[in-house]
Amino acid sequence: MSVPSLEKQLGIEVYASPSPGVGGKIRQFPEDFVVEEILVDGSQARISPVEAKQPERKGRYLICVLVKRDWDTLLAVKKVAERLRVRPKHIQIAGIKDAHALTAQHISIRHAGPDQVSRIKIKDITLHPLRFSQEMVFSHLLFGNRFRVLIRSISHAPSFTEQRVEKVRSEVSRLGGVPNFFGHQRFGTVRPITHLVGRFITQSNWKEAALTFLAQPSLYEHPESREARQQLRNTRNFREGLRLFPRYLRYERLMLTHLTKRSKDFVGAFRKLPLKLRRIFIQAYQSFLFNRSLSERVKRGISIDEVQVGDYVVSLDDHGIPKDESALVTSQSLSRMKKGLKGGLMRVAIPLLGFKQKPSGGKQGEIEHDIIETENVAQRNFHVNSMPEISTPGRLRAILAPPIDLFVEHPTKDTTDSCKLEMQVNFTFHRGSYATVLLREFMKPRDLIEAGF
Repeated sequence: MSVPSLEKQLGIEVYASPSPGVGGKIRQFPEDFVVEEILVDGSQARISPVEAKQPERKGRYLICVLVKRDWDTLLAVKKVAERLRVRPKHIQIAGIKDAHALTAQHISIRHAGPDQVSRIKIKDITLHPLRFSQEMVFSHLLFGNRFRVLIRSISHAPSFTEQRVEKVRSEVSRLGGVPNFFGHQRFGTVRPITHLVGRFITQSNWKEAALTFLAQPSLYEHPESREARQQLRNTRNFREGLRLFPRYLRYERLMLTHLTKRSKDFVGAFRKLPLKLRRIFIQAYQSFLFNRSLSERVKRGISIDEVQVGDYVVSLDDHGIPKDESALVTSQSLSRMKKGLKGGLMRVAIPLLGFKQKPSGGKQGEIEHDIIETENVAQRNFHVNSMPEISTPGRLRAILAPPIDLFVEHPTKDTTDSCKLEMQVNFTFHRGSYATVLLREFMKPRDLIEAGF
């Protein structure tokens, strides 16, 4: 089945399910896409949490639930830090949540009390103090996320829609999940350039990295932003760019402010951005290479739910989350690894390229070699000498994402258009897996932007 060209630009070139989807749109409103974070201890951050008693002050960190509507996670944390008058690094999160959505997640704050937090008033952001802890929130405390996603504007009849949904659901179930692609928001669907910036950084081409981030326009972004970027691309006048760039392009304006003073210091301009964002550029390029490798594996007819000689496998913990334990499969260990896979103890994995991570062997290794050669990139390129703090050693990522408690509700009339249907999809994904990767299987969108991805 044909994949939209925009997805191919992100390395996503295949579907797990060969059956047609139902079409439709997501994220017509932020409330259509609800995300609630779950920690490994079972606690869930809820959109409407139960009011807690005043927490007893035992621990350095105040744990809160951050509920945000239509906010970028990093910008929301920055705004909260400003209001609390603490440094952003004193607020820690377990994971970045969708921007155009209604989300709830745990955060830890140092140097803040419950009364201080409760008094904060920011439009579309609410903080709910829970407890004090000696441990800050960080990624390994995260189990995953519970999603409730409303698909609107479905044009088919109810029975036909249900038939298509059931066909896709059974195909995904037989496979044991969906390909664990990095989703669209990893790259920016409206302006998918994050991995391109990362590619230039690995080439030590900081000028092109900066110009790509600042001055590569997209047909899908706001006309004001698009025109400002195009003007900057034409003129390379950073002072004029700063005047033209809208206030909401905060990160771009930080870089432009620096470049008006030091027009050739592109490394310095990137240093004006938060460390998490700078790391995302390199990580997005890793993600693109991973997506291409996984797509090519599927295209070559190599199973993603069975292990081959030369594959990596990662062990799973008691929660079903991949651990740091891994092995490269040999002809001698193949039989044992197959049993481990069948028993749900491990999963096949593909490397995220980095300065330490070795490639796969066998047929998967051939795929990785071909892609690395085409991209003209090497492991050493992920050690960024000009900015060592964003260097990445690489790691392994499981290639199959099994949805937990997947339930698709019966379609009903779309409340915004009575001639069409809406349908809610409910599921949980382990940390690191993207909801849109499952939703695309049910929808098979022709136009990602129109479909709300």
